[in-house]
Amino acid sequence: MKQITFFLDFLSPYAYLAFKALPDALEGLSYAVRYQPVFLGGLLKHSKVLGPAEVPGKREWVYRQAQWLAHAQGVRLEMPAAHPFNPLGLLRLAVASDPHGLPNRYVCETLFRHVWEGGQDAADAERLQALTAELAPVRDPNSDAVRDQLKAHTESAIAQGVFGVPSYAVDGKVFWGLDALPMLRDCLHGGAWFADSAWADASALPSGLPKR
Repeated sequence: MKQITFFLDFLSPYAYLAFKALPDALEGLSYAVRYQPVFLGGLLKHSKVLGPAEVPGKREWVYRQAQWLAHAQGVRLEMPAAHPFNPLGLLRLAVASDPHGLPNRYVCETLFRHVWEGGQDAADAERLQALTAELAPVRDPNSDAVRDQLKAHTESAIAQGVFGVPSYAVDGKVFWGLDALPMLRDCLHGGAWFADSAWADASALPSGLPKR
C-alpha cells in the first residue's frame, strides 16, 4: 500500500476540488492518505512569488475556472464572501484536531465546506467559534504548540519541494495541482514513464535565462 501525503490549505479552491476528486481519481488502487495542512502564504513567501489572487487578471481567471471546474465535476462550490482571506484560524483548527497535527478526511471536508459552500465569510470569528465547537479539537487551536506545528508542517513541505497546493507526495516525488491527479494515478499504478530517467532528467535541464 502506497502512502500519499496530501498538502492542503483551505484557502485554495483547487485544493478543495482535488480533495473532492481524489477518491474517484485513484479508485481501485491501494493507498492511504495523510492530510497535512500547510500555510500557502508561507510557501509563496519562500518561493518569493505572488499568490494567484494577488495578480490582476489571474485572480479573476482563477475564480472563473474554479467555478467552471466545479460545475463540470458536479461539485458544489460557492465563492466565499471575500477571497483571499486569512486561513490561519482554519489551518490551526485542522492541526488541533489531531494529536499529531494530521486531520482526518472528515475534519478536512468540514473545513472545506465551511469555506466553499454557502458563500459566507470564511474568516468570520463567530463562524470559526461555532466550527470549533462542532469539531471539538483535542488541543487548543490558539496554543503555541499548534502554531509551531503548523509552521513545522509548512517547513517540512518546503523541504520536500512543495511550492503550492494542492500537492501530493509519494515515494519522494511531489505532484502539484488538480490536473496532476492522472499523473499521480499513473505513478501509483507503476506507469512505464516513471521507470526511466524522465523524472530525474527534468531537474537537470539547464536554464537559458541570465542569473540574477
